[in-house]
Amino acid sequence: MKLSEVQNILNATVLTGNEFLNNEVNTACGSDLMSDVLAFVKDKALLLTGLINPQVIRTAEMMDIETIIFVRGKQPEDAIVGMAKMKNITLMSTDYPLFIACGLLYSKGLGNIK
Repeated sequence: MKLSEVQNILNATVLTGNEFLNNEVNTACGSDLMSDVLAFVKDKALLLTGLINPQVIRTAEMMDIETIIFVRGKQPEDAIVGMAKMKNITLMSTDYPLFIACGLLYSKGLGNIK
């Protein structure tokens, strides 16, 4: 699924990485526990989370996650956005809670992590 489709499904605001909206993702991981992300994320995954701290960017970088979607309308500070820009990580924000956002993406065909 293209990131532009993800954006439309979640009615998300792109915070950084508009130039990457044609990139494809295969799976999604929804978690506020970065240890779970480290343990379970697979190739071409995007991360949905309610955390808006630097650890999220660092975890994404370690796991080659190119897209982070902040749920519940969370807005990261400028420093977090700056870190993401430097790492070429697309950031989006959606008003949906984590459970609903994951369910919407799954119902539209985005694979899940088992």
